[in-house]
Formats: sequence, structure tokens, C-alpha cells
Amino acid sequence: MTLLKKRSSRGFTLVELMIVVAIIGILAALAIVGVKKYMTSAKTSEARNSLGTMSQQAAGVWNGEKMKAAILDDGATIGSSHTLCVKADNTVPAAAASIKGMKYQSSSKPTEDFHVGTSTKGWKCLGFAMDSPQYFMYGYDSDADDTANTATWFKATAQGDLNGDGNLSSFMREGKVFNGEIRLSPAIEEINGDE
Repeated sequence: MTLLKKRSSRGFTLVELMIVVAIIGILAALAIVGVKKYMTSAKTSEARNSLGTMSQQAAGVWNGEKMKAAILDDGATIGSSHTLCVKADNTVPAAAASIKGMKYQSSSKPTEDFHVGTSTKGWKCLGFAMDSPQYFMYGYDSDADDTANTATWFKATAQGDLNGDGNLSSFMREGKVFNGEIRLSPAIEEINGDE
């Protein structure tokens, strides 16, 4: 009986404590990996949402038929045409160094960042802008030009460097013209999405 009392009044053995510490360490490591994945997913959702908006707006420009602003003679006609926005001359921000492991606040000045372009060209034509700080550098490209209605494709891109290591992640969504209609790619292409 006294032997049983002595055993029950003892504390934990060193082996038991080491097992508990090892289990807590493993759980902590798993939690860190899970939180990192969650944070990366939350940040990359900015790029996915923005590319979705950009491509929908590009499709909206295509579907919003345009006509030349010309005065017509009696009995003359003028046809409407579909066109895409001419490519943006700039990415926002202008260089990847501005988003290397940090956020970039685009300018609100009317001649910078998302406010560059015309009614047929670049960001103004597309009608896309971001007011809040961004993790990604955005670009818009197309084969449209101001002289002819021969546009056949556009590409919206986002590049980021979430961990600041200099390696860029890339996200892209395309649209192509088929038989007079614009079709958007069903998914966003991702390359190194966790960078």
C-alpha cells in the first residue's frame, strides 16, 4: 500500500514530458503551415478578383458596340462595330520592385497609374482602377488598335512577389473573339501562385 501511495504521488517522468513537448511542437508546426497557406490564399484572391473584373470589363467594352461620330448625308448609313481596348502603355505599378514583399498604393493623379489612357486605349477604356493598396502589378494587353476593327484577343495579367524573394508569381486571364463574340477563358492561369 505504501508503495502504491509513493508511485501515485510522484510527478511525470522525463520521457512523458518529452513526448508532450514533441506533440505540441508537431501541432505548432502544422498550425504555422496552415496559417501560411491561408495568408497566401487571402493575398492571391486579390489577383483573382481583379483579373475577373478586368476581363468582364474588357468583354463589356466589346459588347458595347461603337460607331464613328460622323455626320451622315441623307440616306447614308453607318454600321456599328465591336472593338477591344487598345493595350495599356503601363503596368501598375511600373516596376516589380514596388510590390516586392509589400503593398503598393496607386496614384490618384489623373495622369498616373490606372488613370492613363483614352476612351479607346488602356486603363481609361477598360474602366479598371484600384483605390486600396495592392499586392500585385497589373497589366492589360490586346491586339486592338485605333485604326481598324481587327481585334481578336486580350490578356489581363497580375504579377506578385508576396514573400519578397525576387521570384514573381503570375496570374493571367485571356479573352478571344470567335465568330463576332468574345469568349473568356474559364479559369485563371497561375504560375508560382505561392511566390
